Amino acid sequence: MKHFLIVIAFFITGFSVAQQGTTSPYSFFGIGNLKFKGTVENRSMGGIGVYSDSIHLNIQNPAGIAGLRLVNYSISGSHRSNTLSTSVESQKATTTTLDYLAIGVPMGKFGASFGLIPYTATGYKLENISGTTTTQYSGEGGLNKAFFTLGYQITPELSIGVDANYNFGNIENTTLSTQENIQLGTKEVNRSDLLGFSFNLGAQYKKMVSEKLEFMGSVTFTPETSFNSENSRTLSTFLVLGNGNLADLDLRDVPVEDTDFTFPSQLTLGAGIGKPKNWFVGGEFSTQKTSNLTNRTFDLENVVFEDASKFRIGGFYIPEYNSFSSYLKRIVYRGGFRFEETGLTINNEAINEFGISFGLGLPMGRTFSNINLGFELGKRGTKNSGLVEESFFNIFVSLSLNDKWFEKRLYD
Repeated sequence: MKHFLIVIAFFITGFSVAQQGTTSPYSFFGIGNLKFKGTVENRSMGGIGVYSDSIHLNIQNPAGIAGLRLVNYSISGSHRSNTLSTSVESQKATTTTLDYLAIGVPMGKFGASFGLIPYTATGYKLENISGTTTTQYSGEGGLNKAFFTLGYQITPELSIGVDANYNFGNIENTTLSTQENIQLGTKEVNRSDLLGFSFNLGAQYKKMVSEKLEFMGSVTFTPETSFNSENSRTLSTFLVLGNGNLADLDLRDVPVEDTDFTFPSQLTLGAGIGKPKNWFVGGEFSTQKTSNLTNRTFDLENVVFEDASKFRIGGFYIPEYNSFSSYLKRIVYRGGFRFEETGLTINNEAINEFGISFGLGLPMGRTFSNINLGFELGKRGTKNSGLVEESFFNIFVSLSLNDKWFEKRLYD
């Protein structure tokens, strides 16, 4: 009963949390910026998901859940400081968000997990002044993903798994246009309510290649899927009030067709080697067919979607995982870096992203539970061709709590 109440409280909390935010102007395109799907442990190692063990959740590769040996509750949040720079000026913005909620349950050769995680995020405010006309652009919203994962250990070395995901959310874009010395302006609001199912397939292979070294290999594949987009558009004339507020004078609904939005397929290959419970280093390569992406209800000039790719390298080191004399020796030290070609090209400039990360896993309790801290420095975009370069610093933290649900009792 106690565990049942924990699960219920866990998900009531999760579904009451607002969608994750962003301050990136590039979140205007498509259905927003794709969010990282993975734990703080993965994120601190450059984002690699090829590694998995028996006490941490792996929500990047569904096959990794098959090796879980304890019930795991995971929750994470992050804070992002973002500096947006053009060739002439720069501004700063921050966001603090909840990143994921998940529970993993071992079931012999099977393993299962379920949870909630943000999928995409839209959040920006831009202004363009041309002569006496000022145009302001803003957007908010994004997609969330409720997932259920099932993994199966075919042999001690080989596991397979599948994710089933229910994706839901909405995105709203607003354009305000005013002219100097005129109190009246025009406003256009485009909103899309998105809904769809997706799946993720995975396999993982582990093999001791010597008395001390273990090889790990992984593959995940997300098939192409279609989301339903219910679109709406309104146009209005507004009056600028003295306190800066706006009052709509003539609000009109503009008919817009609903669309099927194609979300691209993705393939990820990973490999690594290490000494169990001591160190590990690995790498991953992902390719995604983002050339299939389009904007939801409107076309844009000088914007091209191409296929995306990601390169990630990272690992960890534990001086002595079972040390009784030194807490510092039981800490997990993580690090990594990544480079991503996002597939978005604007004004013939490719929008790429780079990040370097490091983190700590701090042991707590007797059930191999831990607090995970991570940090990331990186850049996205470019100042060329009138575009924006983002320089960001992320801080993320998670609780990874382990428990046993099924224990044999000596006395009843």
